[in-house]
Amino acid sequence: MLSLEAQRPRPAPQAYTHAVVMGDLVSSEDAASVVGLHGVFNSAIDAANRRASSAMASPLTITLGDEFQGLSASLRAGLDVLRDVQAHLLAEGVACRFVLGVARLETPINSARAWNMMGPGLAASRERLADKRDPNAYRFHLPGQPAVEILMEAVGAGLSEIEQDWTARQREVVLASAAESAAELAGRLNISLPTLYKIRRAGRFELYGRQWRALETMAAALDETYGLTP
Repeated sequence: MLSLEAQRPRPAPQAYTHAVVMGDLVSSEDAASVVGLHGVFNSAIDAANRRASSAMASPLTITLGDEFQGLSASLRAGLDVLRDVQAHLLAEGVACRFVLGVARLETPINSARAWNMMGPGLAASRERLADKRDPNAYRFHLPGQPAVEILMEAVGAGLSEIEQDWTARQREVVLASAAESAAELAGRLNISLPTLYKIRRAGRFELYGRQWRALETMAAALDETYGLTP
């Protein structure tokens, strides 16, 4: 009898060529200021493209006013881009849902804008994004890896719940802690270190970081499985 490992479906090497990153603003039609939302959204996409230019085969491109898509070289790189956009939007109080998946591009790469390209995985990722009944902000399309997809979406659901429970101060502190030391952040916010740590604990900072690291580890492992280049 074959072992469980031998029975597990494995994508053929090089069957997938890129990771796809997609996003859709939540309830954008209810925004108090469409002009303000438009500015925040464009700023988040532009900033992510600047920081990840070397990792993007086709840059994040706003497609329908409140949606975007792009192609990265790997799932690990795409996850970083996704997190970058989410942090920018959360800091401005804007909700968004995302999909990170794999695709096999069968048309030429459009290195200027992420449109007018076709291949397996693109439509399936968009279909996953379009499910508005699912409150999870972090969704995945991982062909041949159903168990891993379920686990990564479960981690994403945990991240979503933590983010939804943040107060404005907790959100500010937890997001800023990714780029600043505790001492630097406390000084900038003019609060004591004990107060900073108290806010972090209330915002579940350690668990939040642990869940992101779990997704990063799995994305890197999946890149090897799919034959994507980090």
